[in-house]
Formats: sequence, C-alpha cells, structure tokens
Amino acid sequence: MKSRKEVMPSIIIEWKHLDIAGATCQRCGDTGLELVQAIERLRAECAPRGVNIVFRETRLGADEIAESNTILINGSPLETLLPHTLSSTSCCTSCGDLTGRPEQCRTLVHLGQEYETISQDLIRQAVCQVGGCC
Repeated sequence: MKSRKEVMPSIIIEWKHLDIAGATCQRCGDTGLELVQAIERLRAECAPRGVNIVFRETRLGADEIAESNTILINGSPLETLLPHTLSSTSCCTSCGDLTGRPEQCRTLVHLGQEYETISQDLIRQAVCQVGGCC
C-alpha cells in the first residue's frame, strides 16, 4: 500500500496595498521590499522545520485605502500578533499623489515607535509567533 505524502503546514502571508495603475505609495512599496526579504529568510528558516511560507498579494483601489499597508498572517493582522503593537495612520503624500486627494495611510506603532514601513524584523517576529518555526 502506498502511503500518502504528508502535506507541509503553511503560513499564509498576505500583503494588502494600494495599487493605482500599477503604482503603489512609497510607504507600501518600502513595506513590500521588506516583506520580500523577510519571506526569503523565513522560507529558509521554516522549511527545515516542515513549515511552508505562502505569499499572497492583494492590490487595493483608492476606495480601500484604509486597508493599505496591511500584512495578514494566516488571516490575522500583524499588529494583533505582536505584544504592544497597534495600527494607526498618518498623512501620506505619496498616496495623495496617486489618488489626487489628501490621504491617511496605515502605520504600525510597536513599543511606542511608529513605523510607516513595516520592517522585516516585525514581520519575522509575527510569523515566529504563529508558526514557531524560527
């Protein structure tokens, strides 16, 4: 009898960001670069422990800007996974340049420090909380 191949458990990382005609704001673009580096590192760390890292990108229109610069890990916002972390907003002229109106873009406040760009360290910490693979 053949045994079924075991399926590796997965951690799904979803990045939601503004996309206007293929362009995103500077803040979200920088978060995207941090995310790419974090995913590379996490895949290398988690695969030997039997955990697969899956990346999904969700492009948002101008009417969904409140969700822009969001990272979900297995459906949970990153800020809910890290102690002493919450979401906030600040004026984003780059978003405003894309939408043609003043905009507020999401930020994270971690241990009292505001982050416009979500760093790979924060991403890794949240994934480690969920997956225990790093």
